[in-house]
Amino acid sequence: MAVLPPPVRVAAAAAATTFGLSTSPAAATPAGCRRCGPRGRAAVHVAISASGRASFSRGAAGDGGGGRPAITVAGDPPTFVTAPGRRIVAVGDLHGDLNQTRAALVMAGLLSSESDGHVWTGGQTVLVQVGDILDRGEDEIAILSLLSSLNMQAKSQGGAVFQVNGNHETINVEGDYRYVDPGAFDECIRFMEYLDECDGNWDDAFLNWVNVCERWKEEYPMSPNGDWRPWNFVKKQKGIAARSSLFKRGGPLACELARHPVVLSVNDWIFCHGGLLPHHVEYGIERMNREVSVWMKSSSGDSDDELDIPFIATRGYDSVVWSRLYSQGPTEMTRHSWKLSSVVAERTLKSVGAKGMVVGHTPQTRGVNCKCDGKVWCVDVGMSYGVLYSRPEVLEIINDRPRVLKNRRDSYDEMEVLDFI
Repeated sequence: MAVLPPPVRVAAAAAATTFGLSTSPAAATPAGCRRCGPRGRAAVHVAISASGRASFSRGAAGDGGGGRPAITVAGDPPTFVTAPGRRIVAVGDLHGDLNQTRAALVMAGLLSSESDGHVWTGGQTVLVQVGDILDRGEDEIAILSLLSSLNMQAKSQGGAVFQVNGNHETINVEGDYRYVDPGAFDECIRFMEYLDECDGNWDDAFLNWVNVCERWKEEYPMSPNGDWRPWNFVKKQKGIAARSSLFKRGGPLACELARHPVVLSVNDWIFCHGGLLPHHVEYGIERMNREVSVWMKSSSGDSDDELDIPFIATRGYDSVVWSRLYSQGPTEMTRHSWKLSSVVAERTLKSVGAKGMVVGHTPQTRGVNCKCDGKVWCVDVGMSYGVLYSRPEVLEIINDRPRVLKNRRDSYDEMEVLDFI
């Protein structure tokens, strides 16, 4: 077995970021990418320390407030986050189901229950979504829009919203649309039309889309799968063309995804989609995040582009976004592999100086649960109608103490809390 490097804490970042806003946009933006520069919609005052960390000044995103220190972020995309005294909420795979997404966020106290608005109610909470927003459902862009809007609101209150890219994000950037719901192709077409109505103003179109999409669906209800009959080749071609324009490498939504890591460290916890393994740590967490981000942002048509997809993060059974070592159930694993997963988890967490890991990717039929002797928490409950359509559940971490939040089966007015030591 390979010898692991000494514990990794927050290394000095080559280019520190603040929730997706690069402190050195000129150096970080590859040629041909139009969507990866700094955003005018989020004016954030950033102070960079000698260590390479980024922190937020008072009144800006991440402001501590109430005597709490500000949230600090290192890495581009964000890799190491220090959020003193913050409540952390982890949400699993969403797979294009906006209604279930809202139900989970409302239950966690992060989103207003009012149906006519999307208002952040989480205060200084840090929300982490662990990937697979795309595929299997029809409201993918709406969910991305919602999380982006909530992030802006959260930062103004001293909180934050982070996303981690999963395998379905990476395969869509590759152009693999095998798991795309027909309604999601429709959403891509409608969003492109709305972008034209906004005169190409991406920031306005993207942030407003979650509201516009809902109004559009109310005014023009569609039957299941719309008119995606096998012989409707014109509709299929239009949908594929719209999706490719948005998600291809260097495309606007690929660049939105490029703002997010495949591995995120928040305080003493690691968040990733499939699972962090020892050889990932040896390779370098920041390095993986940076390489995946650059790959997503770089147009495949660039003459000087020689970038291949970062294999260690996005391909193979033991990559960060595909690994199921920690998340399989006892019926799927031998006794030896069950013990091995605990040993590997312990070694990995020790090497990064973390207390626990949170993963998605593998639907848990018995809800959010812990494995590997309590070291790994699995938060994908298959809540999307395109997966298991199960009741939403989330993981809450306060003072390093995790607990599961879920609604009671017979009432959405009461909440059951399961505590774990």
